[in-house]
This record gives sequence, structure tokens and C-alpha cells, in this order.
Amino acid sequence: MRTTKTSQKARLRNFVAVFFALAAGKSLGADSPATTDPLLDLFVKKGYVTQQEAEQVEAEAQAMQTNGAAYPPAEQSKWKITEGIKSVQLYGDIRFRYENRDASDSADNHIDLQRIRYALRFGLRGDAFDDFYYGLRLETAVNPRSPWVSLGTSSSSSPYQGPFGKSTDSIGVGQVYIGWRPSDWLDVTIGKMPNLLYTTPMVWDSDINPEGLVERLKYTVGQADFFGTMGQFYYADFNPNNVSPGLGFNLGAHDLGQQTMDIFMFAWQGGLTYHITPTTSAKIAVTLYNYAGLQGSQLGGSATSPYFGDTYVGEGAYYYYAGGTPGLAPGFAGYSPGTQFSAPGIEGNSSLSYPFNQTGLNNLMVLEIPFEFNFKVHSLAARFFGDFAYNLEGAQRAEAAANAYSYILANTTAASGQGQSIARSFSAQTHDVKAYQMGFGFGSDDMVYGPTEGLVYGSSTHKHDWEFRTYWQHIEQYSLDPNLIDSDFFEGRENLEGIYAALAYAVSDNFILTVRYGYAQRINKILGTGGDNQDIPQMNPINHYHLLQADATLRF
Repeated sequence: MRTTKTSQKARLRNFVAVFFALAAGKSLGADSPATTDPLLDLFVKKGYVTQQEAEQVEAEAQAMQTNGAAYPPAEQSKWKITEGIKSVQLYGDIRFRYENRDASDSADNHIDLQRIRYALRFGLRGDAFDDFYYGLRLETAVNPRSPWVSLGTSSSSSPYQGPFGKSTDSIGVGQVYIGWRPSDWLDVTIGKMPNLLYTTPMVWDSDINPEGLVERLKYTVGQADFFGTMGQFYYADFNPNNVSPGLGFNLGAHDLGQQTMDIFMFAWQGGLTYHITPTTSAKIAVTLYNYAGLQGSQLGGSATSPYFGDTYVGEGAYYYYAGGTPGLAPGFAGYSPGTQFSAPGIEGNSSLSYPFNQTGLNNLMVLEIPFEFNFKVHSLAARFFGDFAYNLEGAQRAEAAANAYSYILANTTAASGQGQSIARSFSAQTHDVKAYQMGFGFGSDDMVYGPTEGLVYGSSTHKHDWEFRTYWQHIEQYSLDPNLIDSDFFEGRENLEGIYAALAYAVSDNFILTVRYGYAQRINKILGTGGDNQDIPQMNPINHYHLLQADATLRF
């Protein structure tokens, strides 16, 4: 029995020592006087411990506290974020794609691309103090209308050292911007940014990140959310803007120096979203686009490649070369990478790599009206959507194109050995000045949908979500900016109409499978299919176009 009581008292003394080391740590470690703790005095009075044991407990507690202070502090993270940053989000995606892209001309000659491709995008975005925010995104490839890289196309080096090289595996800055949001109704963004306009891929390829300044306004009245967006985009920089003759600029123009203007694109948009019920809404906007700084390269001393300021022609080069080269097909575009055509009759009417201009911005004042109607069908989210665009100066653009084409064919002898050009001019097609898109989509109801938002675009997902969308699209030859329209659907070309369909399924919260298909055909058989896209630039006009894409996307 005595042994049992002794062991119990020992255990009690140890417990009291630990208790005091923990509970009284603050007073013991803060220059407290070396006196008996009142709680220990109470334990002595009750007979739980003797005075000697109480003193021993206090000594042991002090020793434990002293020994604990000798331990080194926990190692802190080596990653530091400046105090000016409120939040940081790492985001991006890795995508793999099988693609079959086919184009044919009026004689049923084909160009068929079958590719396995990949794309990587990763970035940082977040909020800073004093109402500022920021974003930075890096992505593969240098094409502004596509981040995709084809497997098997890279060379290792020069001299060639084998397959699986890295020559096309470049990383570029896709977005870099800062913004200021001083109030709920005002937002200002500057830099290379995601497209902040309410628009569709019919007018803007979803991969394009415009550069410049954007101001956004919004205001709510009852069930209507009004918004306004103004964009001032830096379309092309042609510095140095002024160079005196004799300093080595434009040697091909007898060293006349250089007098150029930078090109700006302006967008003016107003619209509203009207909430009819909690599950039903309608959205519409009106946007006007115009350009400033256009300058034709035919002016002496100008250097404006790739000739945005010149007259848009949009035709292929088959009749220019007159079929003089054996085997030339009716769809021959005259494409020659990097060539600046300067033959008589071509000056002022070509664009980089093409004998006839495919990029000109003359007589473009485009009115765009995108819209959508969102509603529920049982547990599914559904939407009708579309877009309508009309070039207010389209008739003048058509007249300029017809005149330029007729002049070239009537006054130009083709390159040596390729024969005389054939006069095949046409009257100005002044009614080909509009574009429109009409579509329908439905899918899971826990996602945000929009013209370039939803599971089909990989912008949001939850496990087992799905989406289907389809649309009919019609783009006439003189209706839109050919440098901005979707490079996939349909090949970044005008004078094509066709159907698009896509189905996407989320295997998990961040893994998506998507299939897309599109078919298009030429609208006006008199005209070419104008535009400059680097997938199939060798054919103009395109009579029929097919595109199949199967994607696997991992979001993070």
C-alpha cells in the first residue's frame, strides 16, 4: 500500500510540474519573481504535496521553461510576397488536340492537315492594395490567334541533329496588364489583356489579347444592369515614325527615309443585361469599331508592312499568274512566306507574303450587335445567342477592292516564264458587307456561360458537367476585320458560311474532353475568300472547308 501511495504522489508531482510549465509559462518566462506560486501554496495546504515537493515542482517547471527557450525558432518560408499584394492566384491549362483540317478549291484540289498538337498557358493574377489588380500569363507559340504547337515539327538545331527538337516550342507573353477599380461602377485596364468587350468569335478570335487601354462602366437600375466599354487599342507600331533621307531606311525606295503613322483601333460599346426572372435573362450590346493612322505603302518613303493601311483586295493569285506555271490550280493563293511583292501593278495592293492584299483596314467602320437569351429547361441551363455585324463603309471597301484587282490584271505582266495575266475583273460586290451568327446551347446549370465562356472553352468546370453548343455563321467578303476573325471556324477567312458544333464533358473537376466540328462553303462564287491565316494560306478561294478537333484539357 505504501508503495502505491508513493507512486501516486510521484505521478501527481510530475503532472503538477508539467501543468505549471505549460500554464504558467508566460509568467515564468517574463521576469517574474522567484516566489512560490499561489496555486502551489493551495496544493500544500490541502496536503496534496509537501512544501519540499512544491519547491521541487517549481524548480522543475522553471527548468523546463528555460530548456524550451533554447530550441531554435521554426524555419519560416523562403517565399516572400510584397505587402502591396493582397492576393495571388496561379492558373492555367495544359491541352492536347487531334486535328483534321481540310480545304478544297473549285476544281476539288485539297489541302489536308492532320496534326497532333499541344498548348500550355499559365499565369498569375490577383488584387493589390488601393483598388489595383494585375495579371500575367505566358503561353506557347507566337501566333496571336493560336497558342497551339504541332508535335513533330521542331528541328533540333542547325546542323540537324535528330528529331524531337525544341525550335517551335517557344513561350511568349500572352497577357500582362494592370487595372484600377476605384468604385463599383468604374474599371480601367492597361496592357496586353483578355478581351473585355462583349463579343463573339465571329468578330474576335478568342485567343487574341488586345493591347492598349480599356475603360468599363456599369450601373444597375432595377432589374437592368447597364454597361459601357471603351477600348483604345494599339493595333500596329511602325516606329521610327520620322527618318530623314540618307540614313539607310527604305533603301529599296532610293533611301527616301521614312514617314509613318501608328495604327489605332477604337471600340465604343454600350449594352445591358436584363434579369427577367431569377433563372431567365437577356443580354445585348451595340459596338462601333473604327481605325486611325492608316497609311498606304504606295506613298514614297513609307514602310508599313504587313500593309494594314493598303487597299484590301482579298482575291487569290491564280488569274494573276495566268496558269503559266504548269499545274497551278484555281485555288492558288500566290502565298510566298515573307515576300514583299513589288512587281509593277502590285505596289500598294499587296500584303506581306501575298501578291494581293489580305490584311488591309481601309473603309472599315463596323457596327456589331451581339446578344443572348438565357433560361432553364428543367435542371439544364439553355441559351439562344448570336451576333450581327454590318460594315457601314462596306460599299466603298468593295469598290476599292474591285478597282485594285481590275487594275492589277489589266496592267501587269506576270513574273518571267509565268505568262500574261488574264483579265478577269468583276463588278464591285457592294452588298457583301454583313456578317451574322445564330446559335443554341445547353448543359449543366452550375457554370458561367458566354460567347467564349463555358465548358466548351474550358473556362469553368465541375465533375460530370457537360455542354453542347452549335451555331450557323455567315461572313461576307467586306464585312469584318480579316485579321481578327476566328482562325479555326472558319480558317480566318471571309466569304464563307457554315455550321459549328461542339460537345464537352468534365471527367473531373479539372479534366475536360471536347469534340468540335465545323463545315463551311464559299458564299459568293465571284469572289475569293480573303484573309491571312497560317494554317492553310496557300489556297484562295476555298470552296469547301472541314475541321474536326478532339481536345483533352487539364485545368489548374
